Order: sequence, then structure tokens, then C-alpha cells
Amino acid sequence: MNLSKEFYEGRKLENLVENQTSYTLNNASLHIFETHKQAERVLLKFDKPVLASMLKGKKIMHLRDQQSFNFLPGESLILPSDEMMCIDFPEAQFNNPTQCLAMAISEDKISKVLDHMNELMPKVDEGEWSLMDYDFHFTNDIGIYQILQRLLFLFTEDHPSKDLFVDNMLEELIIRILQTNSRKIYTEKSSRLSSGNRLAYIVEYIRKNLHNPLAVKNLSKKACMSESNFYRVFKNELGISPIDFINNERIKLAVSLLQNPNKSIKEVYQECGFESRSYFNRVFKSRKRVAPGDYQSKLNVRA
Repeated sequence: MNLSKEFYEGRKLENLVENQTSYTLNNASLHIFETHKQAERVLLKFDKPVLASMLKGKKIMHLRDQQSFNFLPGESLILPSDEMMCIDFPEAQFNNPTQCLAMAISEDKISKVLDHMNELMPKVDEGEWSLMDYDFHFTNDIGIYQILQRLLFLFTEDHPSKDLFVDNMLEELIIRILQTNSRKIYTEKSSRLSSGNRLAYIVEYIRKNLHNPLAVKNLSKKACMSESNFYRVFKNELGISPIDFINNERIKLAVSLLQNPNKSIKEVYQECGFESRSYFNRVFKSRKRVAPGDYQSKLNVRA
């Protein structure tokens, strides 16, 4: 993500560690933090739920009840209000600063979005949508990336209607983050949840049968839903279509199989359930930005 020309023209560099430039609107505040020298154990806390997203450089995050982890560009972190962050900056330099955005969103705005989701897109078996009450670290998908890039522009733009523009973008951002969180829960806990949740059962079935044909029609029957309702419910809760989810899981498996230099590309795509090499190549490249053969070759060079 790129910071706008308006940001650089308006910001003042007053501190070398976590220099803060802030923009406040009705339902959210955007803070851009820049660190221009190495530092350790820097403390930061917000009084509202916050989305932190790395723009440039590297942080090491220390959060309560969690092991420390690297926080890198393209990744985001959701934190509840009053959560203390302890941060190291191992690579920051004056001419190559670490940059991160932190967006504090009003709890009233979040509650209204949750009410809207529960009314118009209720969960199938798992109660109501609610704000996660733990630290959620994830990689931005293309939808979230584009929203954050747009919000960076809107907050720094001098426009009389930007409160309205930002409000609309915040609603989509909150929905997409909750769907991303739901997708993570279903993927990581599908086995435990599958006995009492139809979507968890389907996710578990998909992951155990990636090598077999997986048609939406057959999956909807296993979920005891019509095909159209299954598709709608799946996309509402997980944020992606069943086919995209299946392909994502197959590509995860392919990445694992490609670690073996003795595996042929044909063996890999057949074990992952792809019907042809051309389709496998297209799906793999769309997600990894490189052809599977080139990906495997690079792994072997590094090894």
C-alpha cells in the first residue's frame, strides 16, 4: 500500500520512533506511525477496537497470552480496546522507515454493522455475528487490501463528503474482516465443530477429499440445503464462493507437495484434485503469482 502525496505534504516528522500522524472522522480515526530508527519494547494502546496493518518494514509484536511474532507488509491485526501492544523495530532506518496504519473504529459503528449482518445475512447454525474478542492476525486478501488503500486516500483527502465515503468503506471492511475470521475458524476448527455445524462439516469434508471431484451440487446435498441457498450461505459466512475455497485449499496442498523435488507437476495436480495441468497452472499462478514449475524450481535452488 502506498501513502498519498497529501500525507507526506501534511505530516510533521517530530519523533524518530512511532512518529504519529492522525486523521479523525465521525466513526473512525486513522493513525499513521513511522519509525526511523531501531527500537525495542515500544508500548502502544488504543481505547477503541483497532485494525493495525503493516505498510512497510518489519515489527516484532509482543501481545498478552501470545508468543511474539513478526508483523510484515500485507498483514493486519485486530485488537480489542485497551489491549497493550509491545513492539520491537529491528530493521527501521532513517532513510527506510517502518510504516504502519492503525485504524480505531467506534464500537457503535461496529454494533450497527453486526446488527445489519445478523438481519440480512444470518449464520446458518452458529448463532449470531459478533466481534471477535481475541487478537486476530491475518494476511490481507485483495478485497481488504483495496479497501485499506482507498481508506488511506479518503482520510487524507480534503473533501466535504469524506465522512460519508469513509462510513461506507468501513462497513464493507468490517464485514470482510469478520468473514475472514469466520473462514479461519472453520478451517482451523472444522473437525471439532463439524458435528454441530453444517458449514464446518462441509469444510472438513472438502479438506479430506481434495483429491476427489467436489461439485457444489453434491456439497449442498451433504449440507441438506438447496444449491442456491448453500452457495449464498457459504459465501455470506466465509466471504468466498465454495469453488474459490476448494481451489484455495488445493493450492495449499500443492504448495506442500511441491516441497518435494521428486514430485512431478502431473503428480501434484492429480493428488490435489485438479482435472488438467492447464487449469492447475492458471489457479496456482493467480494465487502465487508464479507458475507451479517455477515455484518448485526456486524451492530447489534455495535448498
